[in-house]
This record gives sequence, C-alpha cells and structure tokens, in this order.
Amino acid sequence: MFQDFLQFSFSGLTSGAIYALIALGFCVVNNTMGIVNFVQVDFVSLGGMLMFSALFALGLPMVPGLLLAVAGVGLVAMIVERFGLRPARSDNHLVLIFLTVGLSIILRGIIKLVWGKNRMALPPLTPDEPINILGATVLPQALWILLLTVVAIALLMWFFYRTPLGLSMRAVASNTTAAAVVGIPAGRIRLTSYAIAGALGGLAGVLVTPITTLNYDVGVLLGLKGFAAAILGGFGSFPGAILGGVGLGLLESLSAGYLSSAYKDVVAFAVLLLVLFVRPKGLLGK
Repeated sequence: MFQDFLQFSFSGLTSGAIYALIALGFCVVNNTMGIVNFVQVDFVSLGGMLMFSALFALGLPMVPGLLLAVAGVGLVAMIVERFGLRPARSDNHLVLIFLTVGLSIILRGIIKLVWGKNRMALPPLTPDEPINILGATVLPQALWILLLTVVAIALLMWFFYRTPLGLSMRAVASNTTAAAVVGIPAGRIRLTSYAIAGALGGLAGVLVTPITTLNYDVGVLLGLKGFAAAILGGFGSFPGAILGGVGLGLLESLSAGYLSSAYKDVVAFAVLLLVLFVRPKGLLGK
C-alpha cells in the first residue's frame, strides 16, 4: 500500500510541477497587465516544437537544444506582446483578454503550418532507465522535471527580489499608478513579463513532451490545467500557483490510482470548484 501511494505521489508531483510552471506564467502576466494571457497554452506547444527542431533539424545536443527552445519561446512571447497586444488602442482588460484568445488561435495555426499535424516524440533528457525509490519506480525524466522546476522557481524568486527589473515588476504589480508616477516604464515591464511567461511555458513544454506525445495543440489541455492551478492557488499569487499546481497534480494522480483514471479530471475540477465555493479567491489569494 505504501509503495502504491509513493508511486501515485511521484506521478502527481511530476504533473503538478508542469502545472505549476504554466500557472506561474499566467500569474506573471496577470500581475503586470491585469489580464489572463490565453496565449500561454500555445507557449507550451511551441516549446516542444522548438526543442524537436533543435534536436533533429539543427542536430544540437540536449542541453543547448533545451536552452535554445526556452529562449526561442521567450522571444516569440516578446513579439506577441510588442506587435500583438501593445498596438491595441484599449485599456479595457476584457478587450485585451479576447485579444489574447485571438493571438492564441493565430499562433496555434502558425505552429500547425510549420510543423504539421502529425504527432511526434521527443527523447528524454537522459537515458530512460527506471530508478527505484523506496519501492516506487520513477523515470529519470520525472526527476528532471522536478529538479528543473525547482531551479526555475528559485531563479524566478531571485529575479523578482534581487534585480532592479524584478523589483520594478513587483512595484507595478503592487500599485500600477504609483509605479507610473516614479517613472517605471510600463512597456518594458510588459515585454519582460511576456518573455518570462513564454520561457516558463516553453520549459514546461520541453520537459513534459518526452513523457507524452508532441502535437501542435498539446499545450491546450495542459494550459487549461495550469490555469485551473493558478485559480486554485489564488490567481496572481506565486506561492499559490506552486501550491495549486502540485495540489492539482496530486489530486489527479491519487484519484486515478485509487478510483479510476476516467475520473481523474472530474475529481480534480470538482475539488477546484469546492475550494472556490468556500474561498473564491483561491487558497492563498488576497
């Protein structure tokens, strides 16, 4: 029984780490622009696609390919913000949210045109020899997901609390009007927030596709679950995004293991709704 529980827990933590990365991307953009960035779901797909091209078209080794894929998605995210959102002559958040929906459809169409509709596969970061931990079998890719997620979160915290640009972004998130009064450039902050969100989504795509299949719309379901994780933890809260992602992943895995895999999505979203009924702002929302 303990081994089964450990096995389900490792699986849930792996999925939860991916959801947390995506949820953090949603939170970064929301805190600086006050909108839900639905292009985030396609950043996940794009990360996997760029990794595929880096490995098989350019012939790069695994680590340079990963860095290039993550940086490439960050660059595309900056282009989306600069030429897709910034020219909009409206400060209405609802208008901007619908604009991100349209940009998401456009980006997904471009991905489909460039890479096609066929399913592809990515190799794991290291040889796929299972590791036994206290009786539970864990793939090395799952450990890489957990490790790189922790590293990404640590770098994100360092950026926001130790760098001038990160502190400026926190100031904008805390009080947009006061930040504008002291001369913090809004355009630069928005561009940076999109770059970070793109990099987080791209990293999630690179890490998850070796244990799933790669397709032009693979990020849609993952992105929606990341969005649900952000809401569960408290939309805009970084600790809440991490807690919501891990919690959602564990709920899915444990319900699939002890009930049925057919009910894992139902149980997870039922708990999400229950939490929102009791605490509408999420677990750590203010």
